[in-house]
Amino acid sequence: MEKVYLSIVLAPLIGSIIAGVFGKQVGRAGAHWATIIGVAISCFLSAIVFNQIVINDGETFNGAVYTWLVSDGIRFEVGFLIDELTASMMMVVTFVSLMVHIYTIGYMKDDPGYQRFFCYISLFTFSMLMLVMANNFMQLFFGWEAVGLVSYLLIGFWYKKETAIYANLKAFLVNRVGDFGFLLGIAAVLMYFNSVDYADVFAAAPDMANLTVQIIPGLDWNVMTVICILLFIGAMGKSAQVPLHVWLPDSMEGPTPISALIHAATMVTAGIFMVARMSPMYELSTTALSVVLVIGAITALFMGFLGLVQNDIKRVVAYSTLSQLGYMTVALGASAYAAGVFHLMTHAFFKALLFLAAGSVIIAMHHEQDIRKMGGLKKYMPITYWCMLIGSLALIGTPGFSGFFSKDAIIMAVGESETPGATFAYLCVLLGVFVTALYSFRMFFLVFHGKERMDHHTKEHLHESPGVVTLPLVLLAIPSVFVGAIAVGPWLFGDYFGNAIYVAEQNDVLARIGEGYTGVMGFILHGFVTPVFWLAAGGVFAAWYLYMKRPDLPGKIKAQFGGIHRMLDNAYGADDFNDKVFAAGSRKAGSFLWKFGDVKGIDGFIVNGTAFGVGKVASMIRHLQTGYLYHYAFSMIIGLLLLVAGILIYA
Repeated sequence: MEKVYLSIVLAPLIGSIIAGVFGKQVGRAGAHWATIIGVAISCFLSAIVFNQIVINDGETFNGAVYTWLVSDGIRFEVGFLIDELTASMMMVVTFVSLMVHIYTIGYMKDDPGYQRFFCYISLFTFSMLMLVMANNFMQLFFGWEAVGLVSYLLIGFWYKKETAIYANLKAFLVNRVGDFGFLLGIAAVLMYFNSVDYADVFAAAPDMANLTVQIIPGLDWNVMTVICILLFIGAMGKSAQVPLHVWLPDSMEGPTPISALIHAATMVTAGIFMVARMSPMYELSTTALSVVLVIGAITALFMGFLGLVQNDIKRVVAYSTLSQLGYMTVALGASAYAAGVFHLMTHAFFKALLFLAAGSVIIAMHHEQDIRKMGGLKKYMPITYWCMLIGSLALIGTPGFSGFFSKDAIIMAVGESETPGATFAYLCVLLGVFVTALYSFRMFFLVFHGKERMDHHTKEHLHESPGVVTLPLVLLAIPSVFVGAIAVGPWLFGDYFGNAIYVAEQNDVLARIGEGYTGVMGFILHGFVTPVFWLAAGGVFAAWYLYMKRPDLPGKIKAQFGGIHRMLDNAYGADDFNDKVFAAGSRKAGSFLWKFGDVKGIDGFIVNGTAFGVGKVASMIRHLQTGYLYHYAFSMIIGLLLLVAGILIYA
């Protein structure tokens, strides 16, 4: 099977090389066929692996395929760990990526960078597969940095737009902050475990549970807590958790297909996957779990608030991604890792659906993205309408749709959790349900219903997107409806993940919830009598009333609560802080260090000072060189007398 695993990761890489290096030779059609075939092969082989590992309960694989370096007995290898968690991630990543590749043919058909874009998205898929299939921290870090690099290239794909350049630089720098912590965490693993192999580290972790270290003299820190928090700082960057969330909304500057790929199945889910993979370590630190829980809760609620004031269709969906990532992170902090990964999977389908449907609207609107300039699109774009409706219903957790099963499971798990901060987190995720429904259906109603607010020229040319765009929408809509019902039993309450995820008995909230599980229909019927359903319904009703029935009210509310609206519109001032305090402060510190450290220190004192000193000494010594023979003879005699005197004294 090693050849199959290698083929899964190499097929998208080969397609990327063909599109990137030989793009001019193969042309536009050659570029998209090479990459689509590569990802399709990867998806097909991933399905075979999924069938073997999960459906037929086959043996997992953990082995190296290439040894890169051996240093002081520590092996740094390229290797694969293929278990239930990996197989599931492989299926999600390759299927969503395949849909995005097909969709891109229609969306980017007139773009001059067509081949380059296909090269990048295929390389993105390769990078994410290397990350999720890794069996060691070195390969994990390679995939981690590779998705970061490719996201930089894709967010700034339209490199002639200043906003795109600003956005990709912002994403790159913010992720460097997170990755600094991530790298320190991996270094700590290497230092204390003397290995970077998952199996070795997880096996030795219980023995390290009570080990302490003094980072600050006199203050003991639990080593496992330090490692887990450092690793989570990396996840905060990749999975856009507060305060390292600021890059994700700006990533909308890239083309819509990459927005779908980043937000649905690749980069932003890397942090969630990593924490779930490291569950044997996180279960040994209640403090680390509490940090994860509280950060996720803050992200889930307060990033949802920001979606209420967005008018760019892609930014509304982007802030919903931030909020849903918060839900996944909350699940991890509550030790409901399976629920977090389950929501990752369902979210990948309906969020890709929402982004691609938004892209379909943008195509029809001639790249107009302001929802205030839309309206009444239902009759022009029926396929996009129904797909967007399915995605929105799944997002808000409507009973029976995929998002319902995973989101309700997370909320119930947090309610059962005894991890410090669980009560606060429960209130956040519960209130977040209303907020999610409100901003989701605000967007839906303003885009597809009500008065037609587009200009006359756009209205005359409105029509449904071509089949190459709508086909991926339909294919993504199917799992957005059904996959939750199919997977809820084994994923949450069965032994689906086997040994891939470890949960300490005292933290196993899903087991306690599972005691009352009576099947899919029971889960759905129970969903109608919970506060979650009524909060979601209230959010939909509020959106309808405010934007369809009484469209004058939002303006009055905005005038009444102008300060709050400005705060939300300004994203809590996070960007201002980063630009005016963090970035400006860094520039001033750099200018100070350059002036006093480089110019006056290194250049002035060391370089120029050394030259000045040598010149001074030389100017004094040269006076000894008179050119008269008797001066040199006299000097030699004096030197000889001193030498003889020294010998006589010390002999």
